Amino acid sequence: MKRANIFSEKYEYDEDDPPGYRAGVARVGRLAGGEALNVKLYELPAGEDLCPYHYEYEEEWLLVIDGAVVVRDPDGEHLLSRGDIVSFPPGPDGAHKVINQSTAPAHVLMFSSAHVPAVAVYPDSDKIGVWPGNKRDHVMLRRSDGRVDYYEGEK
Repeated sequence: MKRANIFSEKYEYDEDDPPGYRAGVARVGRLAGGEALNVKLYELPAGEDLCPYHYEYEEEWLLVIDGAVVVRDPDGEHLLSRGDIVSFPPGPDGAHKVINQSTAPAHVLMFSSAHVPAVAVYPDSDKIGVWPGNKRDHVMLRRSDGRVDYYEGEK
């Protein structure tokens, strides 16, 4: 049996993350042998956000392990603290952003399906990201710039 411990795993930080979005991740689902469910533990330092406001086409869940975070969703901003769990439905009604406005680190566990390809929409910046499972084919584009006819360029 594979095992992970959410209280002792090491967090990985991406040096390319800009200020305001510097969060660490421990891929505890993968460490525990999971394949059909994506489970990630995040460490959000004070003043950092997990990711931009977005929605996906799969259900996601968030569990606050420690600290407090503000979650922005289509209904506004909501303060969540240790033990609070929320779900985000697929599509625009599930849009969300996780923000640490406190002066202490916060830790949250995110659950989602591990569907590939994955699509995320970023309403604030009018972008769509597509992750087909191959890094080379990943694309991030603005919806307003990316609209082409289905048959454009075909022979």
